[in-house]
Amino acid sequence: QVQLVESGGGLVQPGESLRLSCAASGRTVSSTTMAWFRQVPGKEREFVAAIRRHGGGTYYSDSVKGRFTMSRDNAKNTVDLQMNTLKSEDTADYYCAATTTGILSTVRQVTGYGYWGQGTQVIVSS
Repeated sequence: QVQLVESGGGLVQPGESLRLSCAASGRTVSSTTMAWFRQVPGKEREFVAAIRRHGGGTYYSDSVKGRFTMSRDNAKNTVDLQMNTLKSEDTADYYCAATTTGILSTVRQVTGYGYWGQGTQVIVSS
């Protein structure tokens, strides 16, 4: 079992930055493929970023590439999502996800993850 708890959401203005954090328990983040997804009410949950286990690489959606950075802190057993140059379209509930398998073909898919956090809200508005 993996338990995930997100933090760091909030209200920011366009162009500003925000850092989300996901604390994991029950398994080390280094041995777990971790990801961030986001969801707007009425829409499907969409992939944002992922970091594969055992140094397998980091992946981003086209909409956030170059603005968001996902990282892993093995000492704290957390994964972070640094979000820069935020846009209004980044407004969503952000969810941390984990899988013990980390198959490359499913790393961007909701169905590829069996563990989810409760989500944290990000609002980008002037």
